[in-house]
Amino acid sequence: MKKIILVFTFLISGFLTQAQELNWYTDMSKATEASLNENKPMMLFFTGSDWCGWCTKLQKDVLKKDEFFIWATNNVILVELDFPKRTPQDEAIKLQNQKLMQNFSVQGFPTCWFVNPIKGDNNKVNLQGLGSLGYDKSATNWITNANAFLAKK
Repeated sequence: MKKIILVFTFLISGFLTQAQELNWYTDMSKATEASLNENKPMMLFFTGSDWCGWCTKLQKDVLKKDEFFIWATNNVILVELDFPKRTPQDEAIKLQNQKLMQNFSVQGFPTCWFVNPIKGDNNKVNLQGLGSLGYDKSATNWITNANAFLAKK
């Protein structure tokens, strides 16, 4: 009977972990506020959610893995900067995303930039780039590379 309860508990905890969702911001001002309040850098995920195959692969192979969930929850504020072709998007978000894409010279998707917001004298926030990553089929390798950038914070 103890074995059955133990197996049942293990299965339920696995389903609960899968059901947890990460908090992805789309509004940079809200993400920046959270980043400053929690003293965590931001991960800017430049994606083409409805057309980019490599973006989908990064989601499947890294961003939707349990180890990424744990790492992201403890280390970064997540920001999705989407460039959809078919999905309607708010005009303000579209302009924000295009400006950030230009500022960080993003040439392809997926690109993940790690940035540290720094508040200046006039309360204007500047984003200090720490480094960027693209696709990797291994969540472990991707996280190791991301940690190297976060160490610069």
